Amino acid sequence: MRALMALVVTAVLTSALSAQAPTVTLKAGDQAPDFTLKASDGKTYSLSDYRGKKGVVLAWFPKAFTAGCTLECKSLAANGDRLRKYDVAYFMASVDTIEDNTKFAQSEKADFPMLSDADKSVATRYGVLAPRGFANRWTFYIDKDGRIAHIDRAVNPETSAEDIIARLSQLKW
Repeated sequence: MRALMALVVTAVLTSALSAQAPTVTLKAGDQAPDFTLKASDGKTYSLSDYRGKKGVVLAWFPKAFTAGCTLECKSLAANGDRLRKYDVAYFMASVDTIEDNTKFAQSEKADFPMLSDADKSVATRYGVLAPRGFANRWTFYIDKDGRIAHIDRAVNPETSAEDIIARLSQLKW
């Protein structure tokens, strides 16, 4: 009886997971999905606000206050002066609440906005939502035309800023 019950529970969970939005696979050259998200600095940011003006770096991270995300945030905060030499807006983004991201940004002295996608709709459109409900640690480079120029799906939290700077240099932004 327990085995049958376990099978039923597994089937229900599998069905619920597969009923979620289909996995999106964005690639370089694709139009980046627009977003409007609240940020840790109290402002709201939209990708469309940058179209025709400057590129955007959108660094998704799994969870505020975790080891890897803290390393990534520290890397970006420590290199803000170097990142600001490029004509881009840069953000970290997660599916954490705005309250958690604000506390996280303050605790790590982040000098850049952290975006909150608590309803996971933007993460879903970007294809970064992992099965456990967190965002994958991926960085999107979006050009002035709103097209994805590059996606880094192998982000090293400790060298995140240096890697972003190298990519921006390579993209000649």
